[in-house]
Amino acid sequence: MVIKILEMALPVLIMLGLGYFCKAKNVFDEKGLLGLKAFISNITLPVVLFNAFLCAEYNAKIVVLFVLIYVGYLLAIGTGLLLNKTGKSCSVFMPFPLASAEGGMLGYALYGLITGTQTGFAAVDLGQTVFAYTAFLALLKMTDGKKVTARNLLGNMFSNKCFWGMLLGIICGATGIGKLVLNSSVGGIVTSVISMIAAPTSAIVLLVVGYELNMKRELMKKVLITVVTRLAIMAVLLVAVSAIVTGIFGYDKELEVALMVLYSLPAPFIIPMFADLGDDSEYVSTTLSVNTVVTIILFVFISAFYIM
Repeated sequence: MVIKILEMALPVLIMLGLGYFCKAKNVFDEKGLLGLKAFISNITLPVVLFNAFLCAEYNAKIVVLFVLIYVGYLLAIGTGLLLNKTGKSCSVFMPFPLASAEGGMLGYALYGLITGTQTGFAAVDLGQTVFAYTAFLALLKMTDGKKVTARNLLGNMFSNKCFWGMLLGIICGATGIGKLVLNSSVGGIVTSVISMIAAPTSAIVLLVVGYELNMKRELMKKVLITVVTRLAIMAVLLVAVSAIVTGIFGYDKELEVALMVLYSLPAPFIIPMFADLGDDSEYVSTTLSVNTVVTIILFVFISAFYIM
């Protein structure tokens, strides 16, 4: 079992280490990092999402998961807003590291390394993605003092290529078009092309995450409070969602692993992109970095659970 865990965990640690090494030795600069991010977000990740939702099973379980995950994250961000009102918050932006998850840039990569396929993660990522581009983004912009309209939210959503990859995958998968194509004479060609484009995603994502790890010692007290609070909330959500889904549909180990990965992830990396964090920027970036390290530690235990 130790060897199998190492087979899953060691590549992750090595790629994170290489990313950190690239930053320390200036193998590539911030412009190079932006190029890698653009390559992931505009090309490989949309294809990964398209393929995951293309091959996903569409049934009542998907609908139930969508509702449970969306409502769960609403409760998580609501907890953060309540802490703000009671004066027990570490920052006005604390609610956001407590909710949603970095499914695209990290979730699919880790789930794929555990199970060998990224399709199963799509079932739990749908609710998370829609939440991130609706309630999460609206509240983030309001906290930043910006006016929020439905038009702006839809504009942000439909201008994102990852969202288009997910949407097209859902349309083709739910209508049966995907199965018709994949089972046709050109199915092997389509699968080969998708696999070739998607293949480097996990490695590049982990390289970028390693490059961006940022630990500010002077912020550690606030950061650790935030991370521990998030872990506690996510643990409750994991137990609750797993119990409800298992009670309705029966136990599914791969779905359980998908939920474990989802609730172990850090908050979305888009937070600094959509808000002017001001003096809180280092607090948010350090929180995301520490939470990412915690995710990798939890990844080892999730891998052990999967192979048991």
